Amino acid sequence: MAEQNKRPTVRNNRPNPNDPKNKGRNWLSIVFYVLMFGLLAAWMFGGDKSEEGPQKDLSYTKFQSYVRNDAIESLVIYDDNTAKAKVRKESYGIVFGDAAKGEEAKGTIKALIPSVDEFTHFMDSVNEERHEADKSAIDVSYAKSRDYWYLILVNVLPFLLIVLFFVWMSRGIGSAAGGIFGVGKARAEVFDKGKKDKVTFKDVAGLAGAKQEVEEIVEFLKNPKKYTELGGKIPKGALLVGPPGTGKTLLAKAVAGEANVPFFSMSGSDFVEMFVGVGASRVRDLFRQAKEKAPAIIFIDEIDAVGRARGKNVMTGGNDERESTLNQLLTEMDGFGTNSGVIILAATNRADVLDSALLRAGRFDRQIHVELPDVQERKEIFGVHLRPLKLDNTVDVDFLAKQTPGFSGADIANVCNEAALIAARNNHKKVGKQDFMDAVDRIVGGLERKTKIMTDEEKKSIAFHEAGHATISWMLRWANPLVKVTIVPRGMALGAAWYLPEERQLTNEEHILDELCSLLGGRAAEQLFLKQTSTGALNDLERATKQAYAMVAYYGMSDQLKDVSFYDSTGRYEYGFTKPYSETTAEIIDKESARIIAEQMQRARRILQENEEGHHALANMLIEKEVITSEDVERILGPRPWKSRGDEIMEANAANAALAAAAKPKRRAPRKKSDDQPAA
Repeated sequence: MAEQNKRPTVRNNRPNPNDPKNKGRNWLSIVFYVLMFGLLAAWMFGGDKSEEGPQKDLSYTKFQSYVRNDAIESLVIYDDNTAKAKVRKESYGIVFGDAAKGEEAKGTIKALIPSVDEFTHFMDSVNEERHEADKSAIDVSYAKSRDYWYLILVNVLPFLLIVLFFVWMSRGIGSAAGGIFGVGKARAEVFDKGKKDKVTFKDVAGLAGAKQEVEEIVEFLKNPKKYTELGGKIPKGALLVGPPGTGKTLLAKAVAGEANVPFFSMSGSDFVEMFVGVGASRVRDLFRQAKEKAPAIIFIDEIDAVGRARGKNVMTGGNDERESTLNQLLTEMDGFGTNSGVIILAATNRADVLDSALLRAGRFDRQIHVELPDVQERKEIFGVHLRPLKLDNTVDVDFLAKQTPGFSGADIANVCNEAALIAARNNHKKVGKQDFMDAVDRIVGGLERKTKIMTDEEKKSIAFHEAGHATISWMLRWANPLVKVTIVPRGMALGAAWYLPEERQLTNEEHILDELCSLLGGRAAEQLFLKQTSTGALNDLERATKQAYAMVAYYGMSDQLKDVSFYDSTGRYEYGFTKPYSETTAEIIDKESARIIAEQMQRARRILQENEEGHHALANMLIEKEVITSEDVERILGPRPWKSRGDEIMEANAANAALAAAAKPKRRAPRKKSDDQPAA
C-alpha cells in the first residue's frame, strides 16, 4: 500500500507546565531538592564546630589517664553521657603523636562516660589531688548535647527522602510511561484530529473492497443517525486480516486521519509484561480512557500477540499471563458491561492462531481480508509511489505492474526506493526502466556476486541446468512464463531464472503438474546431456517433493487416495504425537508422491529430447552472455501460443474502461448566440 511520507500526528506526552497537577509536581521537586541539599550540608558541615583542630575519640580508661596526668586544661560534660576535653599545648604531641609536636592547634579528646554523677565524683577526686599538690583545678562545665536539628537531619531525613523519592517517581518522573507505580496504565498513542500531515483514504491505493469497509465504519461515527434510525447498530469491531505488507496498518492510519473522533493505537505486545496482572490492567485502562472520550476508536496492531487460542500451548498452565490478558480483552469487548460508542479495530497476519471467542460476532462483527494486490491494484500502488521520483520516458507503469506478481504494497515501495538508489549509484539524472528491473532482481534474487570465481565445468553445468528450466517452462502451457535467466551468482544461488507467475484464483491438477515438470527440468537436463547430477538442484527437488506430497495428502489429486485430505486448518495436531492417518496410508502417500515425481521427470526428459537443439543454443548463449531474456528464448524456440493471465487482465480492464467511457453521456456544447438574436 502507499503512504507518501505522511504520518499521523501523535499527542505530545511532555507535561504541560500550566496544568495544576504539573504545578504540584514542580513544588514536590523543589522540596525534594531542598531536603537533598540539607542532608548533604548536614553531613559535610554538621556536628559541633565550636572547637577547631583535630578531635580524637578515646576509651574511658585512656581518657581518665590523660585527665590524671595533667594532659587537659578544661572539660565539658554533656547530658548524653559524653565528655570532651581540651588538650594542653604541652601534651599535644603525647596525645596526637610526635608528628604534631609544636603545632599551634587546639585539639580535643572525647569519650563515652558511664554516667554524669559517676564522672563528677571522679573529677572531684582528681581536683582534690591537684589541690593537695598545689595545682590549679581543672575547669569542669556541663552542657547539653549537640544541636537537635543536626540529629533530625542525620536520623530522620534519609527516611523522608526515600518516601519522597517513591512519591515523586509515581507522580512526576516518567509521567508519559505511567511511572514506577503506573505499569498497569495503557500506553496508547492518541492521534490528534485536524492536523494537515495526516494519512487519508486518498493515500491508500489498490484496496478497494477493504477501503470501502473501513470507510463505512468512519461514516458510522460521522453520521450515526443514518443507520440507527432504521434500527441498525454500529458494528463493535473489525479485524483486518492479510499477509504482511499489504497495508493493514496503513488502513488504520487512514481511519485515524479521516474519523473526527479520538483514536487510540496500541500494539499487542504492549499488553505483555513481566509482571503478573499488568496486561489485564492495561486492557481495563485502555477501554476506560476510550469510554471517557466516546465515541472513539481503539486500534490493536498485531493482536495475535495476546489473542492466541487458549489451551493450545502444552508448556503453560491456565494461569498464563497472556491468557488472563485475553480474558480481560474478551470481557471488555463484549462482556456484562456495555461498550457503547467504542469501536475496536485490530490487525493480524495470523488469523489462524486467534481464539475462536475473539473472532465471534459481537466482538469482531467484520473480518476484512486485505489480500495481495492484483495487477490492476499494483498499477495504482505504483502510481502513488512513483510521484516523488524523477522518471524518464522508458518507465511504463503497466509493465512494472506485470513484472511484480505477488508483490505487496511494502514490496512495491521498496522497489521504487531501490530503483532510485540504483539510478543515483550509476549517476543517472532520472530513474529509468532498467533501474526498476535491476531493483526487482536485487529484491527477488539478492545481490550479484560478480567476484565469485567459477570453473568452466561449473559454468557449463549451471548453464545446462538453467537452460533446462527455461526450455520446459516455455513449452508447457500452464508453467510460469519465463522472464530472464542468468548464471551470475546471486545471494546463495549460483544461477537463477525469473518467471512471471500466473495470478490464478484457482489451481487445478494440470497447472500443478506443469509446474512440477518445469521444476525438474534442471535435473533432467543434467542427467540427459551431461550424464551427471549435482547439488545445484536441491531447491528444485525440495519444492517439487513438497508439491507432490501436497497433491496426495492435501488436495486429493491421487488415484490411490482420491477425494481425501489430511490438511488440518484448525491446528489441533500441531502439538500431537500421532499423524491423522495410519502407517498403511503413509506408505501409500509416499508411493504416490514418488510416482508423480518420477512421471514428471520422464516427461521433462522427453520434452528436452524433442527440443535438444534449442536447449543447447540457450545453454551456449548463457555461457557466452551470462544473461538471456524472454526475447532471446522466443527467437530460439519460437513464440509461445498462449497469453499470460496478466496480459488478459490488463486487456480486460482496458476494454471495460473503454466501454464505460463510450457509455458515458457526452455533454452538449452550449449554443453560441448569433448576432441577429435579440438580447434577453
